[in-house]
Amino acid sequence: MSFLVSIIVPCYNQAQYLPETLQSVLDQTYTNWECIIVNDGSPDDTEVVAQEWCKKDGRFVYLKKENGGLSSARNAGLNIAKGDYIQFLDSDDYLHSEKLEQSVAVITTNTDLKLVVTDFKLFSDSVNYAKEPYCILNQERLTYESILYGWGGDFTIPIHCGLFHKDILLSFGFDESYKAIEDWIMWLNFFKNTKSAAYLNQPLAYYRFHEQGMTKNNVLMQDSLLKAYQEINDSLPEAYSKEFSNLIFSRLTAKIKSQQFKIIDLEYQNSKFLKLMIYKNLKRIPILKHIIK
Repeated sequence: MSFLVSIIVPCYNQAQYLPETLQSVLDQTYTNWECIIVNDGSPDDTEVVAQEWCKKDGRFVYLKKENGGLSSARNAGLNIAKGDYIQFLDSDDYLHSEKLEQSVAVITTNTDLKLVVTDFKLFSDSVNYAKEPYCILNQERLTYESILYGWGGDFTIPIHCGLFHKDILLSFGFDESYKAIEDWIMWLNFFKNTKSAAYLNQPLAYYRFHEQGMTKNNVLMQDSLLKAYQEINDSLPEAYSKEFSNLIFSRLTAKIKSQQFKIIDLEYQNSKFLKLMIYKNLKRIPILKHIIK
């Protein structure tokens, strides 16, 4: 069975990486795909590069929109996608040439599957020198509970590791109020809607680390993370909420303590002063108020 796969490539100000990313699409051994290049109001040469690739192969589609952020760009691609399954690919990342073929092969053995997740590797300048991933993925990670409690602690899943059933994604889309951490919200929503997922133990996605990456923006990441903690907790049943609050309290305490250790003299590390500093910071977070005395 040959499914049409829609590859959605959101682009903002990374035209220098885009040719390599799109070449990894063109090199796919599975050929029944369309690639939607979404220009999210980029001020650089993204449009020039994208149009060159559209001329090169008719399966590339160009969509230009006003800047609205990563979630907005992905939603725009989803809205015009014709495929049965969706492959996301950020404009600085890369796919192994057999990413689609091997993922679709798993689906053809079980057409009820809504998601196939592959392993990944890290790279900076060239995939030829890719390194081992920063976390371990496996089948046990692919549950709502695992992603709720383990995300950001034990693991995260780069979004281009997944091949997603489009109908599930369209039932909720990406929350455009998030400028970061939007992928965690997406994964949680996906597993709220289905438990049908398979893990493929092959490194078929490549995640690029560089100084311009969104994860390097500490203020943006922390603001988005606190927003996500609160909104996720508000939507959880009580059975999940208490454990989630305690987990977040533990993580934030450790993080603040680590930050304080950098600026406080060693003789104060175990002092009452440090404890008060930690609690003062944590009390500002609504999700934690009921467990901080």
